[in-house]
Amino acid sequence: MVRPSIVLFGDSITEEAFGEGGWGSSLANHYSRSADVVLRGYSGYNTRWAARVAGRAVATVAGAVAAVTICFGANDASLPDRASAAQHVPVGEYRDNLRAICAMLQRRWPGVVVILVTPPPVDEDGRRRYPYAHDYSGLPERTNAAVGVYARACVEVARQCGIRAIDIWSRMQKFPGWEKSFLRDGLHLTPRGNRVLFEEVVFALKDANLSLEALPADLPLFGDMDLDNPAKSFEDEGEWAEC
Repeated sequence: MVRPSIVLFGDSITEEAFGEGGWGSSLANHYSRSADVVLRGYSGYNTRWAARVAGRAVATVAGAVAAVTICFGANDASLPDRASAAQHVPVGEYRDNLRAICAMLQRRWPGVVVILVTPPPVDEDGRRRYPYAHDYSGLPERTNAAVGVYARACVEVARQCGIRAIDIWSRMQKFPGWEKSFLRDGLHLTPRGNRVLFEEVVFALKDANLSLEALPADLPLFGDMDLDNPAKSFEDEGEWAEC
């Protein structure tokens, strides 16, 4: 049996996914006996840059890739007349870049399950309290309304391409007090915010027939072993490597 991989490709929301309480580390724990979770997160990147480096970013991912999440847009949605203007990408180009990234990854891994993840919502008060770089304007460099335009564009690209989408922008705003509960600085996720995204990714993977029940363990589980004759449990696992 070839142990499959699940690749996480995105900006800082993904780069931080293996931090304490991160959605990626939770995913790795969830699939600990069934799949490898591979992190490819690039803080500060927008889709313009991601589309240029996507091939290089995943070049070292070996083996069978069962699924890939793509989470960009938080930086693309930076306002063009505020402190993070250099990260801004017009929404039309954002759509085109997402399509290009999806197409490249599907060519690289035919049959891969692609899951687009929208940027999370933005708490503008949090962005004023934790300003971008050395911005002293007192104005948030991102607004929730602007990010919502990109979130809807992400969902639309997924629909047009026939792939799955996680609308975390809409999902998180269904919870009262999401601004401080899910976002530590108005942009990046708290452990609770990470938990919401983790649960949505697990649900999307289950919907794609990549649940724990659908993926076999890569070696016999202890409870399934013949303890009187352990070697018998490994007969279908290939030859033992000799030292």
